[in-house]
Amino acid sequence: MFTFTLQLRTSLETQKLDLMAEVSDLKIKLVGMEKEQSEYEEKQNKAEGLLQELRHLKIKVEELENERNQYEWKLKATKAEIAQLQEQLALKDAEIERLQSQLSRTSSHSEVAERDQEVQRLKIGMESLLAANEEKITTLLAICIKCDYIAVLNPGDTENVDGTIVSDDLSPLSSGTDSGPQSPLSPENRKSPKGIKKIWGKIRRTQSGNFPADDLGLAEFRRGGLRATAGPRLSRSKETKGQKSDYNAPFAQWSTERVCNWLEDFGLGQYVIFARQWVTSGHMLLTATPQDMEKEMGIKHPLHRKKLVLAIKSINAKQDEKSAQLDHIWVTRWLDDIGLPQYKDQFHEARVDGRMLQYLTVNDLLFLKVTSQLHHLSIKCAIHVLHINGFNPHCLRRRPVEESNSSPSEVVQWSNHRVMEWLRSVDLAEYAPNLRGSGVHGALILLEPRFNGDTLAMLLNIPPQKTLLRRHLTTNFNVLIGPEAQQEKREITESTAYTPLTTTAKVRPKKLGFSHFGNLRKKKFDESTDYICPMDTNPGATNGSQKNYGGYKGLSPVTDRELDQVGHTD
Repeated sequence: MFTFTLQLRTSLETQKLDLMAEVSDLKIKLVGMEKEQSEYEEKQNKAEGLLQELRHLKIKVEELENERNQYEWKLKATKAEIAQLQEQLALKDAEIERLQSQLSRTSSHSEVAERDQEVQRLKIGMESLLAANEEKITTLLAICIKCDYIAVLNPGDTENVDGTIVSDDLSPLSSGTDSGPQSPLSPENRKSPKGIKKIWGKIRRTQSGNFPADDLGLAEFRRGGLRATAGPRLSRSKETKGQKSDYNAPFAQWSTERVCNWLEDFGLGQYVIFARQWVTSGHMLLTATPQDMEKEMGIKHPLHRKKLVLAIKSINAKQDEKSAQLDHIWVTRWLDDIGLPQYKDQFHEARVDGRMLQYLTVNDLLFLKVTSQLHHLSIKCAIHVLHINGFNPHCLRRRPVEESNSSPSEVVQWSNHRVMEWLRSVDLAEYAPNLRGSGVHGALILLEPRFNGDTLAMLLNIPPQKTLLRRHLTTNFNVLIGPEAQQEKREITESTAYTPLTTTAKVRPKKLGFSHFGNLRKKKFDESTDYICPMDTNPGATNGSQKNYGGYKGLSPVTDRELDQVGHTD
């Protein structure tokens, strides 16, 4: 019994020692793990610091990339303008050469015409002189007959007493003598026609004592003679004065050259060659139809035709629209401001200017390859802001003035870059670059009722599982838009017909029924009135859901008519 107890105690002590050894090993392992954990935490902190620095560097790189893209686009636009200017210069040189050749031909033709006129004038003068001499000869013959010298006078001898031949330039009006009444010749006085012809020959062979006919013929074609060259010069100076007065004339009285210069300044210089051949005056362009523009001027681009048609309508109506002061270069910068720089090439190629923005339709945007429903709403809200501000080119705010106390009337004028600055101010700088190309600006945030905090989180690519971050964004978003807009967005969200905004929703053209196919050719050039932003927005047309934010009225959500055009793609 004692032996068994001893063995049991020995085994227990052995197990105790083993357990103590294991505990010591575990303590050693625990110390090692704690050390590894501290090292891991230190490395994690370093990694987070590096990641934060990497994010800042990424943001800077993206900003530099954006600036580089902007400079590249400006360089491309400058090259295009240089090429256009070179083309215009070549056209001007060709026009100068054509005018010089035409001027040379005109001067040569004018000289020939002047010579012909001088020759005709000489012929008329000689014929009048011959007629006067014939009258004098017949008078002398009658006098000789009366004086009974007809039998002595030989044919062809018409010399006077002093031996001089009767001059062929002494007409009754220029001789200074009164010949008195003369009796008509009797038939017997005209019985020697051959003698009269010989007298004519002798008179024409002798020089006139009063008008040097032979010397005149040489003098007429010699510089400094009687031919006057001041006439054509005076007529050309009158044309120059007419050209100067043409600049004060109404458009209908413009010359072809001035109309072509206007087309070049208007951004449609590529059609000047055809316009110079077809347009004869400003009135012809004012009365031109879209079919004439396509057929005669070669304007195949539908938006180029629309641009010209709108300008002609404004001129005919004598309307001075402020939107016409914004050219197509300004519109490309405006696309940068509203966060849609990816469409600048299409808008620049179509020469979309401020007036075209005012009359822009859904089909126009589809032709410009703008198919996103969100981008349609972005352009709609941005044009609405232009309407409210009278198309003031500086109505959008690009830089922050005060970081706090931004009223909704100020937020509605924020550009895309200003919204990104606001994200940086609410500690969301790492997500700000995701707004580039999204079309998000202050007017879309405030005026579109379906645009809420969840929509902005989706566009910023904030994962749904980051609930705290999304809640932080929504809180700051609601503070930004104010209580009135927040209430309107809540009512829209809680309605049964609410459909959230997505990046995949597309705008499609209306489907035409079979009854419309017969009118396709007839309506080819008809102007569509389905404007993307109607000019006379009716406050009561949105079921009373519009609010007034410091002069800005909220835009209605997509109506039933527009829902037919919207489709979703995966």
